[in-house]
Amino acid sequence: MSERREDQGRGEQAGGRRGVVRALRLGGEILIAGAIVVALWQAVVIVFAPPPFMLPAPRAVATTLVTRFGFLGGQALVTFTEIILGLACGVVLGTLSGLLVGGSPRLSRVVTPILVVSQTLPVFAIAPLLVLWFGFGLASKVVMATIIIYFPITSAFADGLRRTDPGLLDLARLWRAGRWQTLMLIRMPAALPGLVSGIRVAAVFAPIGAVVGEWVGARRGSASSCCSRTLGCRPTCCSPRW
Repeated sequence: MSERREDQGRGEQAGGRRGVVRALRLGGEILIAGAIVVALWQAVVIVFAPPPFMLPAPRAVATTLVTRFGFLGGQALVTFTEIILGLACGVVLGTLSGLLVGGSPRLSRVVTPILVVSQTLPVFAIAPLLVLWFGFGLASKVVMATIIIYFPITSAFADGLRRTDPGLLDLARLWRAGRWQTLMLIRMPAALPGLVSGIRVAAVFAPIGAVVGEWVGARRGSASSCCSRTLGCRPTCCSPRW
């Protein structure tokens, strides 16, 4: 028994060491990639010498981040809040819709074409309406992020429910499992990988929805700050000379 425990302890220690090594390796790769990006950025600034308002040097950006950290951090926090709330609302609504669409073939034939057609509407066409309906505050940006991630989650979860292994469904019928039991114990666990894939896609689109909403109309947020600074910018190289 003692030898088995020692072997188990050694295996756990070896696994922990491998995990630390992988984490350090991943961190090193990220640092190297970041250093390469910054080096290329600096090289472009030196070689092409673009105007600072078009492409500032990395040092200038770092200086601004340090000197205006309070302001930029506050604006970024607003945008981050919009993203998180929109992602949460989109995941909940998309999961419920996917559950209904994937669990009912009749409902799927009616709802799926509507969802597909809704995705053809440009995002910038919806954003002004949301600002008019919900105002310049947090609500319009959260709704925008929710709308833009709703379809990927609904589609991914519904497809996962439809693609449940037929053998498992036959086994459930053999054991006379009810429709609710089959859904909760077989179909939903089998559809979780599809739901996770949809959430991954949604995590990419949620910031786009929040930023587009801020760009169209907002009092606070990263995109709103950039928009106000852009409108107030008067570069000398582009101003007319009389």
